[in-house]
Amino acid sequence: MKRKFATNLILLLSLNLLVKPFWIFGIDRTVQNLVGAGEYGLFYSLFNFSLLLNIVLDFGLTNFNNREISRHSQLISKYFSNIVVIKVILAIIYGILCLGVGVIMGYSGRQFYLLSLLVFNQFVSSFILYLRSNLSGLQFFKTDSFISVLDRFLMILICSFLLWGNISNFQFSIDWFVYAQTASYIITLCITFLIVLPKTNFFKFRFDKVFLISIVRQSYPFALLVLLMNLYSRIDSVMLERILPKGNVESGIYAQAFRIVDAVNMIPFLFAGLLLPIFSKMIKNIEPTQPLVGFSFSLLFIPAFAFTVSCVFFRSELMLLLYHQHAAESSSVLGILMISFLLISINYIFGTLLTANGSIWQLNKIAVIGVAVSFTLNIILIPHYKSFGAAIANLNTQLIVLILQVFLAFKTFNFTVNIKQLGVYFIFIPASIVLVFLAKTLFPLWIVGFVFSLLSVALLSFLLKIIKIRELLDLFIKG
Repeated sequence: MKRKFATNLILLLSLNLLVKPFWIFGIDRTVQNLVGAGEYGLFYSLFNFSLLLNIVLDFGLTNFNNREISRHSQLISKYFSNIVVIKVILAIIYGILCLGVGVIMGYSGRQFYLLSLLVFNQFVSSFILYLRSNLSGLQFFKTDSFISVLDRFLMILICSFLLWGNISNFQFSIDWFVYAQTASYIITLCITFLIVLPKTNFFKFRFDKVFLISIVRQSYPFALLVLLMNLYSRIDSVMLERILPKGNVESGIYAQAFRIVDAVNMIPFLFAGLLLPIFSKMIKNIEPTQPLVGFSFSLLFIPAFAFTVSCVFFRSELMLLLYHQHAAESSSVLGILMISFLLISINYIFGTLLTANGSIWQLNKIAVIGVAVSFTLNIILIPHYKSFGAAIANLNTQLIVLILQVFLAFKTFNFTVNIKQLGVYFIFIPASIVLVFLAKTLFPLWIVGFVFSLLSVALLSFLLKIIKIRELLDLFIKG
């Protein structure tokens, strides 16, 4: 299982590192600089609002389907024929709910128009994720890896033409950014559907009421979990835009800092996507999961920590490099959000393990606590500290959720603490911070210091044998 996980992870990361950084820093950043913090902040707030009720689109079907197909691959034809119809029904309900709540919250005119487009985009995106869950559930990880970057690759092509194609009498606006998203999602959906269809023995639109009730009963705990996670992870930018007089600008400042978090967050997200079907199969076969948990933790924690501590020390330089406006304000937000990112990375491993185990109700209880903490802290902090207050609320929420999930995982699986390995981390963490501080102090060119920081922390992890080079080589050479 370690070898399957590692080899597919290399492909997945390679593809995403080729495509997504250019998308985030080449296209997305350029769009924000071009349209301004206020205009982009409006889009960012509406986008996150569309995500809050996104679970109505999915209702936990993607995670449920991934878990079930990885365990019972022979059910794909039955599930596929029925779930496609269910997804369409859920899309109609989602659209009515999302737009209805939007009206209640005061969205009108252009805000409502953009929200309508984003609601449609969320439906298409959710359908793509469901189709991909069939591929990963069937262990077609390589195909799923290519699909995972297809929509962003298409957006790069479309937006590059719009931004730098020298089109006469054309003024780029955030509307065109949304149109490009729509086109890329639709193309990706069609391609993915044509790939998944031959994997089924048969397919026809079918509405089976008994099956629908059965699926809803099994999947609604997953749906509630995703809804709650979306709330405590995404509500900050929506509250910024709604609470403050110049909320769209503060939301834009928050988005500037969050963009770097979003860029590196693809790594733990991809880990989770690979780990869910693997953990599910291991648990079904009563195989011990602690070795893979420890291995994946080391592989994820080291790059996440290296990037976190480097970004915290070089936060001002990074923001000045990337943005034309509000660099000072967003650099403070970035420092806090990067620490949140480290906690989120660890959460992905333990949360995925507990999801694969079916510990959904326990995860829901933790998520309810996360929502309560996030909402309370945002209400208190945003009026006084604006985007920085939202970042503080995010950090505290992620910390509490992490502590509770790790405790639950250790209790559920009877994991033991490796005292020797824990001691190594207690050496590694402060030593890494010292290395990054020296890099910040000694190198006159900050970009050299930043790269040195990343490399030195990675090298230290090899020297302390947190990541063993020989073990990695054995995975690929010997299997």
